[in-house]
Amino acid sequence: MNMIVCIKQVIDPEAPPASFKVDEASNRVVPPPGVSPVISPFDENAVEAALRLKDAYGGKITVLSLGTGLLREVVKKPLSMGADELILLEDEAFADGDSWSTAYALAMAIKKIGDYDLIFCGRQAADWDAGQVGSGIAEMLGLPSVTVARKVDVSDGKARVERVVADGYEVVEVSLPALITVSNELGEPRYPTIKGIMAAKKMEPIVWKPADIGVEPSQVGAAGRRARLLKLFQPVHEGKCEFIEGESPEEAGVNLALKLREAKLL
Repeated sequence: MNMIVCIKQVIDPEAPPASFKVDEASNRVVPPPGVSPVISPFDENAVEAALRLKDAYGGKITVLSLGTGLLREVVKKPLSMGADELILLEDEAFADGDSWSTAYALAMAIKKIGDYDLIFCGRQAADWDAGQVGSGIAEMLGLPSVTVARKVDVSDGKARVERVVADGYEVVEVSLPALITVSNELGEPRYPTIKGIMAAKKMEPIVWKPADIGVEPSQVGAAGRRARLLKLFQPVHEGKCEFIEGESPEEAGVNLALKLREAKLL
């Protein structure tokens, strides 16, 4: 069982909202000072899904990540959890891409890797929450895909996936090779072990540039974008509190009901 897991380094989504700033002139998020990046949480769920299959059936897990300024102590975490290999698409040409150009670069890298049974992605990244890259990769590679998985098992050349829906889950069976996006309902990802951390420190990632995956810089990153970001801004939330009074609790209740009716809430 050969598996590929796509991960993304993001600003820690647990950082206080007030620490985030937006440069509206350049349509960029200004990273909060003192906040270290992390692997997108749904991507950690995807790593865990692959590790569970490896525990059950054996095999190899290749982790694939794209970006610039990738911190080794961050992107090596899947190795310390039990993954076998780390490939980084790291070059300025990959910067500031949209869902399409990111999916295209990852798909071309997966073509270069070649030998795989399953590709795992998080259901969406914790920074933009678009949820498009996984399905885009599947489309570009001509693979069947299942989204928002909470459980994955394999047998007889097929994957059996429990897929989250609004009122529970549905069971989907798909032939391999396939791509699956994983949701947090899968359960908490495992913690790295001391042995795993020490082993990961000794492992060096493979770094690929655009030429290594057979693409032109104009096809990836900002140059390859198909979407144009018109405006990035922080919404202003305003609240107003009004105390409803009365000479007695009964009168206060009547005044509250009148106020709610006036506001057309009753």
